[in-house]
Amino acid sequence: MPETGLEVHLASRPVGEPALSDFALVQARVAVPGEGQVVVRNDWLSVDPYMRGRMNDAKSYVPPFRVGEVMDGAAVGTVVESRAEGIPAGTAVLHQAGWREYATLKASAVQPVDVDGTPGWAYLGVLGMTGLTAYAALREVAPVHEGDVVFISGAAGAVGLAAGAIARKLGASRVIGSAGGPEKTRRLVEEFGYDGAIDYREGSLERQLGELAPDGIDVYLDNVGGDHLRAAIAALNNHGRVALCGAISQYNSSEPTPGPDNLMLAVGKRLTLRGFIVSDHFALQEEFLGFARGWLAEGSLPDAHTEVAGIENAAQAFIDLLRGGNVGKMVVRLGS
Repeated sequence: MPETGLEVHLASRPVGEPALSDFALVQARVAVPGEGQVVVRNDWLSVDPYMRGRMNDAKSYVPPFRVGEVMDGAAVGTVVESRAEGIPAGTAVLHQAGWREYATLKASAVQPVDVDGTPGWAYLGVLGMTGLTAYAALREVAPVHEGDVVFISGAAGAVGLAAGAIARKLGASRVIGSAGGPEKTRRLVEEFGYDGAIDYREGSLERQLGELAPDGIDVYLDNVGGDHLRAAIAALNNHGRVALCGAISQYNSSEPTPGPDNLMLAVGKRLTLRGFIVSDHFALQEEFLGFARGWLAEGSLPDAHTEVAGIENAAQAFIDLLRGGNVGKMVVRLGS
């Protein structure tokens, strides 16, 4: 076990879009494990949009990062030293002490995972929180019924790709996604099973959605907010359902952003707009994994991801993620 390892620290709180200067790469001492602890060499780090909110000094459902201290997030790694019964060296584990090369953790803070035949990064993506987020959204928050037309924004992202496939599994008759650029929209239809795709950079969202769903939509999974939410409200049929998952279009805004100006349509249409956090739906995890492992093995759950090598590139990967520079789950691979 090495004495030190690299960590990514928050150097300053960004105003607007984060810059590389808001991060610091620090050589830190690896804590010697005590009784009941393990040392994990991280192999995969998760890069997630919600981390942008944690860079602000604001109250939220997760505590903000502290300036001058290591950032954290989900990671998959290998135990290299153990003083914990039942978790020997060599065990692959999932935990929440990412954005560093090595982490010393209590045994209760790690979850062994099987990486024989399943890539480690999948436990950060389709078999992890992003997959469960998509499942909870469409299974429980804005439930898909047989024959529904479903619209998903941020469709080429980690949640969006999983949600497109899950919507179909739950009985959707038509699944429409939005993404930025012709390459992403092409892949949504040709590779990932979407029936239609909107390029939000090309003209009116409402017009494009109307052309792809002339009879309206029944369910909307919102990962973007802003103009996407407005277009969805306009297109939703009576008793339509919206799962409010995120609003990535607003994460770098330094001023308050106005809500949709057509929200009164929700009254006449009797719409349900429900925000959610995936941690409130952990009761679905075993049910989801029971399905997802089989879907992944048969190839009906997309496993696309964007992989960046080296912890020294984690900050840039995060900036690229916020700019839409990923297809599927964004992860950082450490080591060879």
